[in-house]
Amino acid sequence: MRAILTYHAIDASASPISLPPDDFARHVAWLASGAVAVVGIAELLALPDQVDAVAITFDDALATVVTEAAPRLAEASLPATLFVVSDHVGGDNRWHSAGGAGRPALPVLDWDALGELQAHGWTIGSHTRRHPHLPACHDAELMDELAGSAASLQAQLGVRPTVLAYPYGEVDARVEAEAARHYALAVGTDHALLGDGPPRHRLPRLDGWYFRGAEPFRGWGTSAFRRRVAWRHALRRVRRAFQ
Repeated sequence: MRAILTYHAIDASASPISLPPDDFARHVAWLASGAVAVVGIAELLALPDQVDAVAITFDDALATVVTEAAPRLAEASLPATLFVVSDHVGGDNRWHSAGGAGRPALPVLDWDALGELQAHGWTIGSHTRRHPHLPACHDAELMDELAGSAASLQAQLGVRPTVLAYPYGEVDARVEAEAARHYALAVGTDHALLGDGPPRHRLPRLDGWYFRGAEPFRGWGTSAFRRRVAWRHALRRVRRAFQ
């Protein structure tokens, strides 16, 4: 069974994008236990679904990636991918003039910190230039968000990103087609396992926030685990329909 895990902030604020450090430590302990292989996203897709494997991702490039996540992952020799909102590097995560959904204003890593992570084996991906609602962008704006972010990351870090994370997980056929012009892969926020043959520009991810507690991934690979993931996926879709 294969999955892409996603995180944002690692802190004790209890915000919708925050996982407490103690919970994240339990995640890392499980990931390092040998229960699953931990690989990059492209390598994960090349594995058969019968292999128990995950890829680790972080959205937004928040400062707690360096203070809380990176040291634990480095100690366990676990790779990860970080998705960066290029116009907010060195600033904060107030993508728009007002916050939303109880999300706190948090600092975003600067270019030096991103370069250090890349030098230590992290994969740096794009999270667009300004974190907009991509389906609402007109064509020129959409191209600027996707191509412009890739160009900025390449100019600052020396490597052009090959993977994109859609802001808010929002993607339609037009956005997917444009993403495919600039990136080899793209991930969303559908809370689901990979399964066999997932669309390469609509890859689902499991939100780490839902795996808090003493046994965060209890029953991994079992039918009961798959049912829990499917139930959570269905519940999230219903909630979004009424937003």
